[in-house]
Amino acid sequence: MPLVMNTTTPHAHELAAQATALRLKNFPIAWFAVIMGLAGLTLAWARTERLFRLDLAISPWLAALTGLVFVLLAGVYTLKVIRHADAVSAEFAHPVKLAFAPTVSIALILLASVTQSGLPGLSWWLWSVGAALHLILTLYVLSAWMHRGGFEPAHLNPAWFIPVVGNILVPIAGVNHAPADLSWFFFSLGLFFWPVLSALLFYRLIFHPALPERLLPTLFIFIAPPAVGFIAYYSLVGEVDAFARILYFVALAFSLILFSQSRHVLRRRFFLSWWAYAFPLAAITLATLIMAEDSGLAFYHRLGALLLAILTLVIAGLAARTAVAVVRREICVQDG
Repeated sequence: MPLVMNTTTPHAHELAAQATALRLKNFPIAWFAVIMGLAGLTLAWARTERLFRLDLAISPWLAALTGLVFVLLAGVYTLKVIRHADAVSAEFAHPVKLAFAPTVSIALILLASVTQSGLPGLSWWLWSVGAALHLILTLYVLSAWMHRGGFEPAHLNPAWFIPVVGNILVPIAGVNHAPADLSWFFFSLGLFFWPVLSALLFYRLIFHPALPERLLPTLFIFIAPPAVGFIAYYSLVGEVDAFARILYFVALAFSLILFSQSRHVLRRRFFLSWWAYAFPLAAITLATLIMAEDSGLAFYHRLGALLLAILTLVIAGLAARTAVAVVRREICVQDG
């Protein structure tokens, strides 16, 4: 009996080590979309606490949680870069996964926004690294789109907004960290590509087969460009003018359209892409709270509070479902 134990135990350890290594190899960069959702929730709660003069201090705890999760994810992905550089290269060469690469830089930019009031020095570093990295990744993705070839309409999905339209996020913290023209540069770059990609995406959705099941949640990303555009534009000009209202109401219209279709995606199998619900919902929530603060109208106060409640429940549900998926080893599998 001891002989059997001695021969099988090392084999079991070896299999466990191989399984762990395989999960690390399949650790997707799309995990950083979790940070986008958590940071958006943090910013929305911080704005709510100020707008409604709440005695609650939820946003600092959310900020700490967001930072801890980012450190954890960054550590794991760095380990993947070291041990499985080939898998990282394949991810950056993949026609669909490539679009999620800038979630890393966007996470840094959002963390800069989260920390700018309490830790301005850290915020400056996060913003500087995040903005520079995002510009590099934007140029890399644009170069791939223009020169690599091999892209097909089936590869096109709303996640393609992430690399270029993510530039619109830069001014939110950038107005406090750099000359205004630099923020206007990023804003203009992102704003240019928003209608271009919107036209391409609607062509793909109308005239080509439906999105794969795992990519259906990315439809909610349509909300993000106008909502984030409104927030960034407000940060740049400091008021809600006619153009700001256009951006906000386009975002609100897309929110209504996608909320009315949510039944088509909520019954689907869980994928990490479900986190695509979080940040767009956080963006329209934050935009509505800014409208409430700027206008003083009760309608926007009530709508902002409602959206915040929905956002909080959605992210709590996503966090719980993600934890279950991790325990069941449904994530970090081949093409998962």
